[in-house]
Amino acid sequence: METNSEIISDLKDLLSIVNDGKEGYESASEVTDKIDLQGVFLKYAAQRADYAVELKAHIATHGGLADNESGGILGAFHRTWIDLKVALSTKMDVAILKAVVTGEKAAIEKYDKYIADYVDHADHMLLLEKQREGIVTALKEIESLLLQRELH
Repeated sequence: METNSEIISDLKDLLSIVNDGKEGYESASEVTDKIDLQGVFLKYAAQRADYAVELKAHIATHGGLADNESGGILGAFHRTWIDLKVALSTKMDVAILKAVVTGEKAAIEKYDKYIADYVDHADHMLLLEKQREGIVTALKEIESLLLQRELH
């Protein structure tokens, strides 16, 4: 069984992931000129901001302090990769959507890791499952948008 500080660390890891997602979606909305994609990206950026608030509340419940408003080092690297792919791609929106799919799959894997640790995360399992489902829904929408653009 994990200690309280390890549980706080796990939750902070998820907080970093949702902040990465928020920043990634915001970046994606800034580099596309398609209004429909901007709307989708901003919708999911707002969703991730809400997830961050929820996670911060659970961190506080466990006695931790969560002042992180941005993603982690890997998230910064991922956003840089999005920028590079966009700069090199002639199909900018396809490159953006593919990068978002990669980020969402990584987030789902991270949630799966902590959801599998049911004993240590029992008091916030419903929150983690709800947030994971929201990410899965976002992934499905992004994959659908990607397929539409790849076919055209």
